[in-house]
Amino acid sequence: MQCPFCKAPDTRVIDSRMAEDGSQVRRRRECPVCFGRFTTFEKAQLSTPNVIKRSGDPEPFREDKLRQGIDHAIYKRPVSPEMVDHAVENVMRKMRATGEREVPSRQVGEWVMDELRDLDHVAYVRFASIYRSFEDVNAFREEIERLQTLPTAEQRKSQLPLIEADKIVRKRTV
Repeated sequence: MQCPFCKAPDTRVIDSRMAEDGSQVRRRRECPVCFGRFTTFEKAQLSTPNVIKRSGDPEPFREDKLRQGIDHAIYKRPVSPEMVDHAVENVMRKMRATGEREVPSRQVGEWVMDELRDLDHVAYVRFASIYRSFEDVNAFREEIERLQTLPTAEQRKSQLPLIEADKIVRKRTV
């Protein structure tokens, strides 16, 4: 890597560590010419699929557009920026995990609603009202009633080990 101070063509790594929950590598570098030290961050550049809009037109996925939609839903709600970052990462991970080159916008919206349901119920209803084009108060009421019947994030997390254990038992009996 080129030195940002003297523009020497090569620098050496003097320290490497994991950063950002293992999704980045932090490297401390030193220039052999000017002895300047600086830090770099490496992150895997993964391609995300195109999003197929309702009209059928493909559009490149834009993280800023996803983040903006979530930000509108959580406006003046007690949700930290770290929680939003985590939600955005989860949606992007799900998109990449499909292995498809194109993902319907409907599916992306459902993933966002799943994340918002865990973050804040008011933000979830706000997003759902626009995403599902609520026409009247009854649509709000029905969505809130549906939300109340679903298990909370804590309940789903506590059930996950049980589901995994059940899968293991089923494999052994087959």
